[in-house]
Amino acid sequence: MDPCPFVRVMVDSLALKLPHATKPAGSGVHSSTTPCFCELRIKNFPPQTALLSLSSSTNDSPPDSFTSAHGFNLDPTALRRLSGKPITLRVSVYTGRMGRTCGVTSGKLLGRVNLSIDLDAAKSSPRVIHNGWMKLGSHSDKPSSARLHMTVRAEPDPRFVFQFGGEPECSPVVFQIQGRDIRQPVFSCKFSADRNSRFRSLPPDFTSKNNRGWRRTFSGERERPGRERKGWMITIHDLSGSPVAAASMITPFVPSPGSDRVSRSNPGAWLILRPHGFSVNNWKPWGRLEAWRERGPVDGLGYKFELVTDNGPSSSITIAEATLSVKRGGEFCIDSRLLRDSGLNYSRSPVKGFVMGSSVEGEGKVSKPMVQVGVQHVTCMADAALFVALSAAIDLSMDACQLFSHKLRKELCHDEQNFLS
Repeated sequence: MDPCPFVRVMVDSLALKLPHATKPAGSGVHSSTTPCFCELRIKNFPPQTALLSLSSSTNDSPPDSFTSAHGFNLDPTALRRLSGKPITLRVSVYTGRMGRTCGVTSGKLLGRVNLSIDLDAAKSSPRVIHNGWMKLGSHSDKPSSARLHMTVRAEPDPRFVFQFGGEPECSPVVFQIQGRDIRQPVFSCKFSADRNSRFRSLPPDFTSKNNRGWRRTFSGERERPGRERKGWMITIHDLSGSPVAAASMITPFVPSPGSDRVSRSNPGAWLILRPHGFSVNNWKPWGRLEAWRERGPVDGLGYKFELVTDNGPSSSITIAEATLSVKRGGEFCIDSRLLRDSGLNYSRSPVKGFVMGSSVEGEGKVSKPMVQVGVQHVTCMADAALFVALSAAIDLSMDACQLFSHKLRKELCHDEQNFLS
């Protein structure tokens, strides 16, 4: 398998040093307590914002505390478009609270800095663009100017890219994307929706009374016919027809009592499985995905993904947790930089760098997920298949979390006319 070239621009060690004479950003605001943030822009990419730590370090010493931005990922299309052209990273620093009013940044501008980045050089080897303090503002030659500290790096980040040839529930072929026009079939999918067998295709020890951590016991509202979505499974096969990964709905998606939505307190769940031993029906869990429908001003698909260890469910490690827009969709992503900023237990995580990203379409839209996987996380095709199965599970979760007052498409309910009560 040949990966596609990507370049990652990372911005770390962000800190701000304010002069004592900084004018207040508002009534009663002093420079030592004023919240500060920066906005990072590269042309034709969505802007990013990051809070800034206020540093009290002396002279040119590194900051005593700092923050980081998510950074920018440049895919093969962007690299082709920008080939031979340096790009400019513009960092604007503001005092005040983050946010926008009528499309205008609400903070008070302190100053801007620009950095030029040679992408052609970064495609072949890591580059440090800047590391240290920079003066801000139009009077940056004055010793009393505010100063910004940051470390900017650009480095190659090759990834394998796959795309489903159709919606996962339609059992499509999965292609590997190589270059601009090369699409090579590498996997096939088989989707099934057997509502009469909740734990099929799992070995007996996973459903025994000693392993109830993988699932929940259900009663009352959870067992009412037509009020649960269960038994979904998608199996990934290699070109020889052998199963190499699967995603199995281990916990049904059911509405919370008195509502028509899957709640965070009672999410549905999938096990992401890899073959174990020589039997085609013997599986070992690799990961567990929970999903639910978030309440709020904007409908969201909430999710949490855990890596499963050999010690069982009690020692699973959460490596991704976020919310996607039900209307617009978004990207499911596993990335050490996002994990670090999420508040999860980063120290326990084995995640290093970019792991995977998968496109997710909004509710009711045709979805052919595009999956990116970092090369350092793939040693064989079976490794890649696990990420493809996970991508299918998060895509199908958008359907599984659809309001129960709505009818599902026929491919998702082979054994029922619909799931309406």
